[in-house]
Amino acid sequence: MNSIIRAICAAGLGLLALQSSARAEDTIEAIRARGVLRIPGIINEDPYFNKDPRTGEWRGFAIEMARDIANTLGVKLEVVESSWPNSILDVQSGKADLALGVTATPQRSLSVAFSNPTYFNSFIIVSPKAELSKLSWAELNDPKYTFAVDLGSSQDLISQQYLPKAKMLRFKSRDEAIVAVVTGKADGLVNTMLNGLVMSKKASGIGKVMVPSPVLSTPSVVAMNWKADEKSRAFVSAWAEYNRRIGNNQTWIVKSLAPFGITLDDMPEGFGFGG
Repeated sequence: MNSIIRAICAAGLGLLALQSSARAEDTIEAIRARGVLRIPGIINEDPYFNKDPRTGEWRGFAIEMARDIANTLGVKLEVVESSWPNSILDVQSGKADLALGVTATPQRSLSVAFSNPTYFNSFIIVSPKAELSKLSWAELNDPKYTFAVDLGSSQDLISQQYLPKAKMLRFKSRDEAIVAVVTGKADGLVNTMLNGLVMSKKASGIGKVMVPSPVLSTPSVVAMNWKADEKSRAFVSAWAEYNRRIGNNQTWIVKSLAPFGITLDDMPEGFGFGG
């Protein structure tokens, strides 16, 4: 009798293992079977993403990266209109397969899996006040300074860590934060290098990109669903590592900055996309 019960239990465990294996399906093969790689895209987020309202065509270096992944897999690219916060939810829910241009933070790692870095970004200050250009994060951490930041972003987290004594104006959108600087309500805006470079060209009166010391570099990664199988996660990480090391990712980034008149010569000394 005991042997029969053990046999039944063993069969049950085997069935559970098969069911678990089925749930952890080969993500790459599922994408290939569908014929489409889905990613979230955010409107008006140059140089990462943007959508031409006339043609519906998407541009930006995140689009170029995703298109290269899709080409490697032999499928088409589909862009699902989204937002930065929702892009993580899109990957969690299965609405999207991957999210690109994601800043790796410990909090986000609880929600999605990360690839190896695609490139490295840096946190900066954009300000019209030249006197801030030589100051360190420690020197900017003073109640006499007021900074604007978009609420809940990775730069908001950096502000909380490095500028706790400074006065912070937190806005729901980056555009509101830009207006605060342009109108003089804030001394500067806390953001990342790529966003800052574009802002300095597009927003009249916002000032220049300044890189306080020490340089705070952060990896940008591809976000994946935690249910993705090990092979699929390894593929995305290998893609990221390969294209970062041979310079393809930098090429796509610089190409997306060119329409704004930004070249590698505009990058502050010591900054590098490779980390």
